[in-house]
Amino acid sequence: MKQRFRLFRRGWGTYYCEDTDSGKQETLHTRSKQDAQRIVHAKNEAHRQPLINLQIARAYLSAAEPAFLSRTWQHVMNSAGAGKCGTNTKARWTRAVAERPFDRIRDLKLVETKAEQLLEVMKTGTVSTKIFMRRLHNFALDMNWLLAPVIPRKQWPKIQFKEKRAITLEEHQKIVAEESNYELRDYYELLWCLGGSQSDMATLCAADVDWTDRTLSYSRMKTGSNALIRLGETAVRILRSRPTNGYLFPQIARWKESDRAKAFIRRCRLVGVSDVSLHSYRYAWAERALAAGYPERYAQQALGHRSRAVHSAYSRKAQVKIPPLEEYEQSVAANNVIVFPLQAVPTSATNGMTKVRAAVQKDSSAAVDHARFDVAEGDLSHA
Repeated sequence: MKQRFRLFRRGWGTYYCEDTDSGKQETLHTRSKQDAQRIVHAKNEAHRQPLINLQIARAYLSAAEPAFLSRTWQHVMNSAGAGKCGTNTKARWTRAVAERPFDRIRDLKLVETKAEQLLEVMKTGTVSTKIFMRRLHNFALDMNWLLAPVIPRKQWPKIQFKEKRAITLEEHQKIVAEESNYELRDYYELLWCLGGSQSDMATLCAADVDWTDRTLSYSRMKTGSNALIRLGETAVRILRSRPTNGYLFPQIARWKESDRAKAFIRRCRLVGVSDVSLHSYRYAWAERALAAGYPERYAQQALGHRSRAVHSAYSRKAQVKIPPLEEYEQSVAANNVIVFPLQAVPTSATNGMTKVRAAVQKDSSAAVDHARFDVAEGDLSHA
């Protein structure tokens, strides 16, 4: 095996060693040849032992799974992308892993990957690069293609998103008032009423509307979860004016996501509205629902959210005004408030609620995001 460190002496008699891999030279602080040889021998032995262990490990792994030694990060990208559902989701994944920062590791073998290499990829990329790099790493780890995490969980760079906000009613009204295209105007109005994502709303069909129950149901493109929402008077008026067969928005349905986004941004720029996107309608609906006291499970069903934590993230900036108890009792007496019957809470549930309150006092943010109390089962679990 090639020696990594070699010994040489300067003209004034001091011995040095050179790293043949990096070319770095350093003094050994001795003029004794015997001492210098012992130091260099120790350096070479310390370097040789990990290499020998690595060669032994590779021999065992190659016998267990021949592809283990040759698998690259490009293979991970292809395998992870193959399991994505939905045309838009798969296209988003393909665009993300095709970014230039990933070229640094595309042909790098997993067994030879070092933490510094992954950190360099994320350093030269964007927020999206950090997100997808972690997804690739976790996918390879779950598939047992990595023997251990390349980067420890707590050492991953923190992901900081650009601040997102909901569109206000005044901004929405300005956009709709200046929009001359009737189809786009109805599209923006429906986004305000239903809070759906731009692709889900653009591809709605007349068959998705149940006029008997005045409900709209569709399957979300991103997650495949079902969304069900009851239609108000404004939404009914808009849908009555749309085609009775096929797509409700035939022209917009043929556009790409980027085309719809550009048309909206152009209109916002003309009316003096900034820092919003079509997805801001989704945040606005969630905040309006929370501020109005709309039951959270109904809001989740309307927006097609599977996770309570995701739904809470959409509505976290809502300004909730709590009425005085006296006024609320008067509204209940006047039948202006729908009262939901409460189930009897078992004794075990009472003990569980005590634990929840303690968790909230200790760390309110973590408790809200991760603690879920099932009253029916009387069980405390963590999402």
